[in-house]
Amino acid sequence: MSVPKAGLEPLVDLGAFLEPFGALVRRSESREAMERYATGLLADLDRKTAAGIGRALPGTNAQRVQEFLTNTAWDVREMDRLRIEHMLAHGSVGDGVVVIDDTGIAKKGKHSVGVARQYSGTLGRVDNCQVLVTAHYVDRVFDWPVTARLYLPESWARDSDRRRKARVPREVAFQTKGRIGLALLDEGWRAGLRPRAVVADAGYGDQPAFVDGLEERGVPYVVAVSVSTRFRLADEVAADPGDPPTPAYSGRGRPRKSPPLEERVRPRGAGEILSALPQESWQSVAWREGTKGPLAKHFARVRVHRSGARGKHLDGEGWLVGERPLPGHRGDLKYFYVHGLDDTPFAELVDLAHVRWVIERFYQDAKGELGFEDYEGRLWHGLHRHIALVMLAHSFLTLRQTYGPEVMGTGPPEPGEGDDADPSPPPRGFPPGGPSKRRRPSPTGP
Repeated sequence: MSVPKAGLEPLVDLGAFLEPFGALVRRSESREAMERYATGLLADLDRKTAAGIGRALPGTNAQRVQEFLTNTAWDVREMDRLRIEHMLAHGSVGDGVVVIDDTGIAKKGKHSVGVARQYSGTLGRVDNCQVLVTAHYVDRVFDWPVTARLYLPESWARDSDRRRKARVPREVAFQTKGRIGLALLDEGWRAGLRPRAVVADAGYGDQPAFVDGLEERGVPYVVAVSVSTRFRLADEVAADPGDPPTPAYSGRGRPRKSPPLEERVRPRGAGEILSALPQESWQSVAWREGTKGPLAKHFARVRVHRSGARGKHLDGEGWLVGERPLPGHRGDLKYFYVHGLDDTPFAELVDLAHVRWVIERFYQDAKGELGFEDYEGRLWHGLHRHIALVMLAHSFLTLRQTYGPEVMGTGPPEPGEGDDADPSPPPRGFPPGGPSKRRRPSPTGP
């Protein structure tokens, strides 16, 4: 990601972009600190800590920046709400999806809030780290972060002394990553975000509470699942004759019960179901351009019902989708469950199942260019403020690369405004194209 370089004077278009967020603080000094912090995140600095930004940027110092991050009164959730509303107005063409995922931040020591030896998919191992659950919006033109929240391990949630030192709010209890993901979705919903679907990997797809929560909210979804996740074939459930009459009581012992559907229709693992499909059920589907050409594999699908705890039958019905390498190619078998998208063409379902790469690119950009993992404090609210400001900076760049600096204050110009006005954002198809189609141009020129 190309970013503007910090200079003596504030970036004019950044100041216009930040103007609505200035209402979050009372004093002009705090608004100036917000601008300096955001400029520092966009600057060419090795470490984008409060101290580093304060030392490197003119017009501020480390104490002022740290004061804004730690002690100034402002609400992270309100900043996220304002930003989501702004991005929906100026950075969305509708019909988008929300990707739920998490990312690890490696840490040393044990005092930073939420740090523990835990598995991080980002690191690919169990290590000393923090884990943040994030939500990300993606449509055919735009993508931007929705919000984020730290996963607080049970060891932290139970430790009153560590909570007090890290200023963890009293209302924050232990929640699984899936529960946090649902909470992030709710925060987006309150800000007006209405995704056509939610997409998540197997870390979330294998959590019944997460999937149940999506269905309770009436939100369609595409989630990866593990090979052993169990389903019942919809055809077998439909063919089931129903509960037979209760056997007549003989007068001795316990009355016999008719076997329930759970016993009459056996649930099977995703791998077993898909491996039994005939060869003609599989078809080649390409979902986007990669660096070496189209990405394509074999896919098949079959209608199924989810199986709940202890094999309980669940009425909801959807597609179990299988993915395997093309003949002569190597690769892993993958499994997805799709709910609430029955009218969506199969090729588009494959697109949706693979849209998660966009959030991986966000992590890469945010960590590599915007200081996502550079917060050095130990406090709950300090970490979340830093992440909220990183997401604010990323959203600024998303709009700047689309519309240019001349319209950053209010979004795209109105139709007919100016002889050469072109308010339409560039289409990119859905899901977004490969990296070559999404290189961010320098804000100061091509």
